[in-house]
Amino acid sequence: MAVQPWRGAPQPWEQWQPVPSPQAAMRAAHADRERTVDVLKAAYAEGRLGSDEYGQRVDSAYRALTYGELAQLVSDLPSGPMVLPMGGAAPMMPVMPVVPMVPPTFAPPPRPAPTNHLAVASLVLGLFGFLPFGIASVPAVVFGHVAKSQIRGSGEQGDGMATAGAVLGWLGVAFWAMILLLVVAG
Repeated sequence: MAVQPWRGAPQPWEQWQPVPSPQAAMRAAHADRERTVDVLKAAYAEGRLGSDEYGQRVDSAYRALTYGELAQLVSDLPSGPMVLPMGGAAPMMPVMPVVPMVPPTFAPPPRPAPTNHLAVASLVLGLFGFLPFGIASVPAVVFGHVAKSQIRGSGEQGDGMATAGAVLGWLGVAFWAMILLLVVAG
């Protein structure tokens, strides 16, 4: 690189020659230049660049036409050459898969845990426990207790339904036991 009389000796970042790649020759967009300036701002704020060098690099960033020129400006900074186009790998860096970061606001809502089927069955049988002969009350109690133990182990939903089914089942058993006692005593 030739010495430019108005600038003095070549700067360290100007002497670095990037690894030739197809991405280095691609034309840079304004957003790419802004990303490079952001890296330079961070380096200046951290004290890695002096004010003169920062000003020169920012001017060079706004004049840069290709990704290679932008990468050259930040190659000696900790953030490294961040200005390669999407999918391009930085020189001498392992290629990492690009995982887009989605803010939680725009992410799909989490799927709720499934509801325990025995809890649903317990609630339904508990509601039918007051029908004649209360035949559904005993299974409602059994299903309610089994569902509660399964829910504790699996993290499923339906704890309230299992409790309500068991309570209704016990009330149904008590109701029919009282009816039976009144019939026998009467």
